[in-house]
Amino acid sequence: MDIDYRQAFDAAPVGLVISRNRIMVDCNRAVCEMFAASREVLIGQSFQILYPSVDEYERLGARIAPILNTHGLYSDNRIMKRANGEAFWCHVTGRTLDRSNPHASGIWSFEDLSAQRPVKAELTGREREVAARLLEGLTSKEIGRALAISHRTVEIYRARLMRKYSASTAADLVHKLVAG
Repeated sequence: MDIDYRQAFDAAPVGLVISRNRIMVDCNRAVCEMFAASREVLIGQSFQILYPSVDEYERLGARIAPILNTHGLYSDNRIMKRANGEAFWCHVTGRTLDRSNPHASGIWSFEDLSAQRPVKAELTGREREVAARLLEGLTSKEIGRALAISHRTVEIYRARLMRKYSASTAADLVHKLVAG
């Protein structure tokens, strides 16, 4: 039996994107459904249109480049944005095809986590980044190192998240972030 790779790509159960210099050059049906946009709208566009803000797009791109350069692979959970503006949690994994120039070409998968982790509060970009790291189980010091900010600044963002989610403890906050 011959394998039709185009058909397999399009029918994959997770969203797949092929990129060059952070521009989407191809995507499958699952990506279109997840982001509520047609292939015609997505192809040729920067990944920036899938992010809640330009700032988050820029910061994340700068942060993942050295990881892709070293390991060739990057993965995280983050809040993304559908074409209608709705924010949702998404698991993103990417592989660079050229470690010396990590954004030159890559293959990315996207998995919608909104059924397990709804977005309930309006968060700033930095709050979203801190929340994602809290869900990974990182301490304030580890989050600070990952985001290149002080652990005291992380504590300020954690306190804001606790207020927004009406959480009384860090464990309660994590529970509310996961449960929505």
